[in-house]
Amino acid sequence: MASDATRRAVLGSVCDTFAPGDGDALPTASELGVVDTVTELLARNPRAAERKQFDLLMNVWDSRLFGLVNGAGWRKFSRLTDQQREQWLLGMANSRIEKKRALFQALEGAAVTSYYLTPGAVSPNPVWERIGIPAASGPVAGAARGLRPERPDTDTGVVCDVVVVGSGAGGGTAAAVLARAGLDVVVLERGEYYDDPDFGIGEKEGLLRLYAPGPAATAEGQLGLVAGSALGGGTVVNWTTSFRTPDDVRAEWAALGARQFAEQEYTDALDAVVARLGVTLDRSPASRRDEILERGLRKLDWHCEPLPRNVGPACDAGIECGRCGFGCRVGAKQSVVKTWLADAVDAGARLFVGTDVRRIVIAQGKATGVEAVTANGVTVSVRARAVVVAAGAVQTPALLRRSGLGNRALGDYLRLHPATAVFGVFDEEIRPWEGGLQTRYSKQDRDLDGNGYGVIYETGPMTPGMSVGFQAWTGAAAHREQMLKLANTVAVGVITRDRDHGRVETDRAGEAVVHYRLSARDAAHMHTGIVNAASILEAADAQRIFSGHQAGVDYEPGVRGSHAEFARQAQAAGYAPGRCAMGALHIMGTARMGDSAAHSATDPDGATWDVPNIVVADGSCFPTSSGVNPMVSIEAIAYMNARRLAASLT
Repeated sequence: MASDATRRAVLGSVCDTFAPGDGDALPTASELGVVDTVTELLARNPRAAERKQFDLLMNVWDSRLFGLVNGAGWRKFSRLTDQQREQWLLGMANSRIEKKRALFQALEGAAVTSYYLTPGAVSPNPVWERIGIPAASGPVAGAARGLRPERPDTDTGVVCDVVVVGSGAGGGTAAAVLARAGLDVVVLERGEYYDDPDFGIGEKEGLLRLYAPGPAATAEGQLGLVAGSALGGGTVVNWTTSFRTPDDVRAEWAALGARQFAEQEYTDALDAVVARLGVTLDRSPASRRDEILERGLRKLDWHCEPLPRNVGPACDAGIECGRCGFGCRVGAKQSVVKTWLADAVDAGARLFVGTDVRRIVIAQGKATGVEAVTANGVTVSVRARAVVVAAGAVQTPALLRRSGLGNRALGDYLRLHPATAVFGVFDEEIRPWEGGLQTRYSKQDRDLDGNGYGVIYETGPMTPGMSVGFQAWTGAAAHREQMLKLANTVAVGVITRDRDHGRVETDRAGEAVVHYRLSARDAAHMHTGIVNAASILEAADAQRIFSGHQAGVDYEPGVRGSHAEFARQAQAAGYAPGRCAMGALHIMGTARMGDSAAHSATDPDGATWDVPNIVVADGSCFPTSSGVNPMVSIEAIAYMNARRLAASLT
């Protein structure tokens, strides 16, 4: 086996091929310290099997046999020229073998993202300086924390009425409802507590602190997975978009067995959530990104509306807002930390952070509590009359499986709102990392099949680390040139309401494994979205338009290529794993509510069919995908399910 030093050298050579610098102001990946960043990110992966696989890959990468397999002949990677190394990687990227493409995507994602995340020796990343992005400015003077969660340092036993696993949109809301009903509530959160004094940090620190360590992608390598992991969950880092559940989606959910989705009970829950979060249209001035989006939509005479957002008066909808994906340092975002969790604490709830729940204890068909462990190996045992699970649609089914629940629908019906982007480069400065996170959207194509399934269009703040996940790497020089034009670039996001679904399973250690393939039907909708997003950008006068296809699909309106050729090339490139950059920012449906254990994991109360005093209260409950950003829907379901549980316990 190769030594650690040898493996680091191999990893460094791979990273330098992806990011070789420019021989002048921009350093190579190795010079910047990217190997350390990649190593740090990979070490967070909760799946030991995947960590071992990566070590094995680094052991064999620089061997003649591996060179032969990858078309380089009987030669080592280290013996190739820079151009030959690049061709080696591109050969993997465009291979007919799906596993090779998936491996390329994993390596490219780790190396290129880390290149833009890693700070320079004096502070900001030198690429950021070249583009013109200011460095993180640190916390606002006088910023204060609003909560005081506990962090156990010795083995701890707790007794309560209800233990809530997870503190995000679902768990935070449920905790407040239950505590205000007079119940003794304990909330256990795997992540740590960060608040206003901890924000204004760099992207690397923000990613490490505030986002889930894994799984980072679907097992097939088709979509990257993004989820928050801190006290407050995804509501701390999301983009403040606050849509109510559409009426036709509510009707669809009701038809699948939970009739209250079409009734006043759920309307009341939505009203309560919107009121508590302070959702408003009054603080949605268009960013430069959204001005471009709106300009294109208006020229096409397509739907365009302002977005409702959960922000307070302190939101500047400018420079600060653009950084909000790593926490709102001015305290304007009305996350559950600022709202529901504060309410829960005021009503007597106790919060524990850094506490990973590994098992629900079940005796004689009922849950009696949970067992958890901290990063330092301290055990936390909680005895309770009921358990609320709100760990997110990846970790919730994994926990329930580890705890012995066997319902066949558990983990199934996973929806991801597969998202991609089409990029437009303009002759005007846009500074896409600034401005309101999302302030305009279009539902022009939300119903492409007559059943409410299609796509919506939104923009989002783009820093280098955020944008590369939706771009293809077709060579180091082309990628560098593309990134150095970021200040003049807009990405129109295409968010697909997926009709077909995947599944979350667990490995031998009980860790989550996400399986998902974009179906032909959903791929057709995504393709329509990509083609029409290009139309929006062309109408807005983009000089160059490109998609995330690995084949390098682009055109320059009126100069080179055409929109029709772009559409044909995108279709030919396809949407199989590794063919087009996609991500999943909305993860839903793995413990869906319904009226039968045959096709749902939870009943109309959100209680599991297997154990009646385990109630799910997060995005796992969605019977199908919501078709819009799901935060408000998650909180409304948690509010409704928690009220039903409180009534049964009191």
